Amino acid sequence: MNSKENDTKPDVLSPQKKSLEEVHGTVQTQHPKLLKRIFAFAGPAYLVSVGYMDPGNWATDLEGGSRFGYALIWVILMSNIMAVLLQTLSARLGIVTGKDLAQACRAEYSKVASFSLWILCEIAIAAMDLAEVLGTILGLNLLFGLPLLWGAAVTLFDTFLLLAIQRYGIRRMEAFIVSLISIIAGGFIVNLFLAKPDWGAAAAGLKPSLPAGSLYIILGIIGATVMPHNLYLHSSLVQTRQVSRIIDSKAAACKYNLLDSVIALNTAFFVNAAILILAAAVFYRHGIVVTEIQQADKLLEQLLGTRIAPIAFGLALLAAGQSSTLTGTLAGQVVMEGFVKIKLRPYLRRLITRVIALLPAVAVISISGDEGTYQLLILSQVILSLQLPFAIVPLVHFTSDKLKMGAFTSKLWVKVLAWITSVVIIVLNGKLVYDQILEWVKGDAPLMVSILAVGCSAALALFLIYIIVLPLLRGERRWVEEKSGSALAIVQGIETHPVKHIAAALGRDEGDTEVISRALSLAKTEKAMLTLIHVSDSVSVQVYSGEGYDEHARDDERYLVEIAEELRSSEVVVEVMLAHGDPATELVNFAITHKVDMLIMGSHGHRLLGDLLWGETVDPVRHRVDIPVLVVR
Repeated sequence: MNSKENDTKPDVLSPQKKSLEEVHGTVQTQHPKLLKRIFAFAGPAYLVSVGYMDPGNWATDLEGGSRFGYALIWVILMSNIMAVLLQTLSARLGIVTGKDLAQACRAEYSKVASFSLWILCEIAIAAMDLAEVLGTILGLNLLFGLPLLWGAAVTLFDTFLLLAIQRYGIRRMEAFIVSLISIIAGGFIVNLFLAKPDWGAAAAGLKPSLPAGSLYIILGIIGATVMPHNLYLHSSLVQTRQVSRIIDSKAAACKYNLLDSVIALNTAFFVNAAILILAAAVFYRHGIVVTEIQQADKLLEQLLGTRIAPIAFGLALLAAGQSSTLTGTLAGQVVMEGFVKIKLRPYLRRLITRVIALLPAVAVISISGDEGTYQLLILSQVILSLQLPFAIVPLVHFTSDKLKMGAFTSKLWVKVLAWITSVVIIVLNGKLVYDQILEWVKGDAPLMVSILAVGCSAALALFLIYIIVLPLLRGERRWVEEKSGSALAIVQGIETHPVKHIAAALGRDEGDTEVISRALSLAKTEKAMLTLIHVSDSVSVQVYSGEGYDEHARDDERYLVEIAEELRSSEVVVEVMLAHGDPATELVNFAITHKVDMLIMGSHGHRLLGDLLWGETVDPVRHRVDIPVLVVR
């Protein structure tokens, strides 16, 4: 259903920050040589492709190959074609509109709908990270015999090692991910060489067929292929490239990113096909059905007669788990900033996501051991399946809208393919979720769990109908940015605040010189009173407050008085204040009770460890006062 632009009033929203602002537009793409231009655009799709070869895919590919031989290779190929189409649309959205998918959803839907989409996406990212955690834990167990719980502890700390790579820029991060993908591919090349598969039968597997009892595995393979966080992430990563806003530059960027997606996702196709072919060549040949990743590793050495096979398998699994942790962090940052404009430090964002993923992993490992980890892996894929339609449907809607995409609107045949792909994925994922819930309801699951599962599924189905129907009813529409930050609006809102009282917090260290210099300069300029304040925090004064006037406190007082006497020669009114107790609390109390107009403080420059050892004052103070705080380093 279409309508004119003026038939509906477009949403108005506050100006949007750039996606992944710290690396936005940092990669130069204007090179005279074609190969250099292609190489400049290469990278985003490789970061995305790791989601298509994570442990969730391993589980379905291993079972599919061991149960049905080479017959389901065509399913992996079909899934890969679907992934290429959706990732290409995601990249196109980011290049053309300058918004990632999360920002686009915020612009399109109401605040309640956007917030709901954000919560669903955060749950999906936690579920995705759970799969990566389990992959890393299993990889460490298979390679080094590390107990599962110890492996869980390692995954909590390895995230900081990966985050350190981000400090070196997006290109080095991409290079690191490509190296891990190479390890994954290398591991399976070794195993395929040792397994000696029937390549004729493998080629025949590209012809669609439906072996008896294979539908559930087909659902699992497709359901584990397209990950919702990848669509958000790809629309953001393409914006790390410098692309002019003129139509020719956008067209070239879309073309080169299509090439990047095809190459990277075909690498993912090779990995998934290799897992299935390996399972068919080794396990199906011997009539063994593999339902657990650990089972495959144990049997590889026995059936192939060499220790190299399980080592290569374990290294590939470890690399698969590690490569996805970094992209999960970036995806989490994209959706949090895009949907609700909350920006956390990467290490904090990563730590929160990893802890959320580790809690169920540790609990299940403690209670159920190896078997429980496999069931938890399946549950993570079901959660991802629930979220997937809420990423695909908005993406297809947005890229089909002429007023949003202009000359880059999806052509009719692309729209048809996109909607067919969407319907297939939604139906198959819905079937997977339905089967799992039905199993819970018919099984021994508590009644409350069954009721909650059915209720949540019904609510999500209604919300999905809303997401599908709303753009059709409203018709095509632009996203309009509110110009509330215009120069005139800023100037009209200016109020002058005279500075009559300046407080300088001294720490009795080498930093006091810079603090006093800034404070004295401002006091002279503003003709303001200057108060030098020091908070004495010796053991005696902390216990007895002002009554604990020990030698340490007397030295502090002399220090303040001597400095004040020297400064009064500069024709500035200088007072001194010696407080006792917690520095942050006392500085806040003084600023409020003495009507201080500006507070000047020194920063010791500590990071996390230093703050834990020696305390931290600046942040607690500046968050509790409503006056300007000048921090001097």
